[in-house]
Amino acid sequence: MGQPVVHFEVYGKEPDQLGKFYGELFGWNVQTMPDMNYTMVRTEAGKGIDGGIMAAPQGQSNGLTFYIEVDDLRKYLERIEKVGGKTIVPPTDIPKVVSFALFQDPQGNVVGLVASAMPE
Repeated sequence: MGQPVVHFEVYGKEPDQLGKFYGELFGWNVQTMPDMNYTMVRTEAGKGIDGGIMAAPQGQSNGLTFYIEVDDLRKYLERIEKVGGKTIVPPTDIPKVVSFALFQDPQGNVVGLVASAMPE
């Protein structure tokens, strides 16, 4: 069985505008988390995945990232390197929220990994 896509992020120069746009357009519950400079998105659809909206990373103007759940971030990053990808952000813990990493595929797309277990 394959690994599931479990989260998405939309980013741009004006994240508040993006939150309002997607919230109004699709009826999503959009909650700003100022202490994290992040906006949580709950699609409230009963299926599909939830996500987030944030300011674009430095040097980028806008984009999308999806996150795939895996059991071991380091193991998958090693596999990614072996098949032609590149680690962009090493395993990073946000206590009591998530452990994640980012990699770049051979064509330059940035994709996220999320650990199955939540960090303490």
